[in-house]
Parts: sequence; structure tokens; C-alpha cells
Amino acid sequence: MGNGAQLLNVVDVEATCWPGRPPAGQVSEIIEIGLTLVDLAARTHVARHRILVRPRHSTVSPFCTDLTGLTQAEVDKGVDFAEACRLLAKEHHAGRRAWASWGDYDRKQFTRQCEASPADYPFGRRHINAKAVFAEAFALPRRVGMAQALEIAGLPLEGRHHRGDDDAWNIATLILHLASRGHWPRRSTG
Repeated sequence: MGNGAQLLNVVDVEATCWPGRPPAGQVSEIIEIGLTLVDLAARTHVARHRILVRPRHSTVSPFCTDLTGLTQAEVDKGVDFAEACRLLAKEHHAGRRAWASWGDYDRKQFTRQCEASPADYPFGRRHINAKAVFAEAFALPRRVGMAQALEIAGLPLEGRHHRGDDDAWNIATLILHLASRGHWPRRSTG
């Protein structure tokens, strides 16, 4: 990266889920972390990463598999949550680099899960809610989901919706689109 690089981590998580309330004794846990690194100055995707996370207090339901494509056997091969947080901090500079997600769900899920485990929160304080920035930039009466935002912006949905690495890539595409229109906050970079 050149000195002019303005790097941003774009994160999307998938978590254990059910069609209604979690079964007794289970809680929603992160099972996949998708991360796309973008350079806002160059207006380009730089790298794409995927971390599978082994849940401790829940299992992947058939509903969750239908939604995300992730199976229990697949996430059983992942790392534990504390290791995933260490990887984010060490390999992806999560504590030093600004990060963005579509809405606040991802930030809140990390906060909740870190508070309930021995894992250290991997991110710094510079989080940008890309969903809010998009709604403001397009003067929408309400915030919309990522897939609808891609339609509004005239951009294709790449990969599988509700797959962490694909969603992070698509969110990054929306962020780069916003940046090219002058609608991405300058203070978000670092």
C-alpha cells in the first residue's frame, strides 16, 4: 500500500439463528466473519477474508443452514471466538483501522459475545454504520437492507446473500460507490 492508502475493514457476520426464539440453553453466536479490506483513496477492494467460528453454546439449525449455507460440520472446523478476535486484531489491524458494517447488528453482536466470553473486543472505536450513510446519501425515508441498497444503486449482488464473505464484499462495493459520490465520511479512515 502506498502512503496515500485509506484502508477500511468492512465486516459482516453470520450467527446461529432460528425461525423464532433460540431453543432452551442456546444463544445467537457468530459462526462466520467476512472481512473485505478497501482502499477508499484508490476506490478499490484490496483483500477478502473469511473466518469460520466454532460456536460454544449453540448449534447450526436447519433454518440457519438454509439462510447462510453454513452447516454444523463446516463451522465445527472453525476457530473458537477468542481466536477469531485475536486474528482480527493481529492479521487485520482491527483495533487500529476504522471498520464498517451494514447497520449496527455486527458491532452489537461482537460486543455481546465479547462480554459473555474471555475474548477481547478486537475493534477500535471507529465504527461506521454504512446502512445509515447510504440512507442519508440517497435521501431514503427509511434504512434498507443490503440487497435492496444494491438495487437502488444499480449494482449487482455478487455471491450468496447471507454469507459473511460475500456480504462483506457487497457492502464494500456499496461503500466504494458512496465514496465515489462523495458521501463517505472522511473521518472513517485510518
